[in-house]
Amino acid sequence: MKLFKISGMLGLVALALIASTPIQAQDSGWYAGFNVGKTKAKIDDEKITSGIVGAGFTVTSIQDHDDGTGFKVFGGYQFNKYFAFEGGYFDLGKLGYEAATLPLGALNGQIKVKGFNFDAVLNLHFTEKFSAFGRVGLTNAEAKDSFTGTGAVVVLNPDPSERATNVKFGAGLQYDFTRSFGMRAEIERYRINDAVGNKGDIDMLSLGMLFRFGRKAPAPVAYTPAPEPVVEQPPPYVAPVPVVVVAPVEPKIQQYCTILELTFEIDKGVIQRDDMEKLAVVGTFMTKYPGTTAVIEGHTDNVGTEEHNLKLSKERAENVVTYLVDTVHVDRSRLSAVGYGWTRPIADNATDEGKRENRRINAVVSCATDLEGLTVKPARITIALEVEFDLLKDEVKPEYRDGLRKAANFLKANPAVTATVEGHSGKTKTTDASAMAISKRRAENVVTYLVDNFGVERSRLTAEGFGKTRRFAYSDTPELQQENRRVNIIINYPSSMKK
Repeated sequence: MKLFKISGMLGLVALALIASTPIQAQDSGWYAGFNVGKTKAKIDDEKITSGIVGAGFTVTSIQDHDDGTGFKVFGGYQFNKYFAFEGGYFDLGKLGYEAATLPLGALNGQIKVKGFNFDAVLNLHFTEKFSAFGRVGLTNAEAKDSFTGTGAVVVLNPDPSERATNVKFGAGLQYDFTRSFGMRAEIERYRINDAVGNKGDIDMLSLGMLFRFGRKAPAPVAYTPAPEPVVEQPPPYVAPVPVVVVAPVEPKIQQYCTILELTFEIDKGVIQRDDMEKLAVVGTFMTKYPGTTAVIEGHTDNVGTEEHNLKLSKERAENVVTYLVDTVHVDRSRLSAVGYGWTRPIADNATDEGKRENRRINAVVSCATDLEGLTVKPARITIALEVEFDLLKDEVKPEYRDGLRKAANFLKANPAVTATVEGHSGKTKTTDASAMAISKRRAENVVTYLVDNFGVERSRLTAEGFGKTRRFAYSDTPELQQENRRVNIIINYPSSMKK
């Protein structure tokens, strides 16, 4: 009696070749998990009817019980991001039928299937956390049949069983919430031999959880400084801030080189207003010496994937190049952008301060020799006064009065300049729209404070809100969250005052 047969074709997910990307050691490791779901089999009513009629009965009705509940537990080893080997135990539940007969009677048939599986699993990653997978493997399963008869139906062998090795295959989707925990949704087909000589398939559609062991984020590669430019004289001192260093070579001959350092907000590549003044110093140097070139190096902290940070660091470097070309008018052929991601830290990424230092741009500019000498003006004053706020509050605290007075005095002493007041919020549980609104109110309240208390003309002040979009810290502690709830005052110089 054949209870189960193939109910349809299940296609495997198309997979990328393993050799298409270098294998990364951090993707390997042990994992375990479990799935629970529904099982389904198609019962061959014609085969059952034929068997009963052959025994001298007439079948009046058949009721199929072709749905069940199954589960599996599994463990495996991930060799790399594409390939894993998995083994486990499965139970496909209980399935069967009831057939009513004449002469008056009934035949009940059930099958229970349990066993072990060994699968090869191939993965296709759509994003860092979301992937599809396909599997193919072998099962060693025991099928226990149970037949009972009532009325005129008599069963001679009520409890036959069969153990056999067969194939299985399946496909699914997986989402990794963290490096250690993920969830799966998958469908599998198990090839089954029943205990009376028939073969068929049972499908299981299930949801499951997966736990990984021993996976850690890759440690950043130690920073190896780039070699200094080769010159005839010993290389001059290079400061970590935008300055020009002068080293005498011989009387009336001077040699110049410079290095720039900018820092960026979390996961951002946009150049801030106060950093534009530092770029003006580099522009002055390169305009004076048209034969010099510059390499713009982008760097990040170690939060996020290696691929994302490499792309972000290159974007930061390219944004600086674009600014120097479009605003300072340096020829693009003299500039090159390089992204190093997290591979060259200058501080410890274990602290928020260290991460902040590592989110940076270095501009290494080649040296030049000048007989006349060059005096490069330093960057003009850029007040970046930070006014911090309590959670979800927008009132200006009394302790910031002295700092705001200094900003007001500078504005009064320089009537040609204006100021932008930038409001920010922390990573709160509010919506993005609410965070944007409170950051704008904070900026507007600082503008009103400068106008009402120190007589600054309102027309010279602009209030802007950035919400959660420009986090200064990762908000891991209350102190760092406080740093994100802030207002910055940035001085703007008119085009007539640009160097």
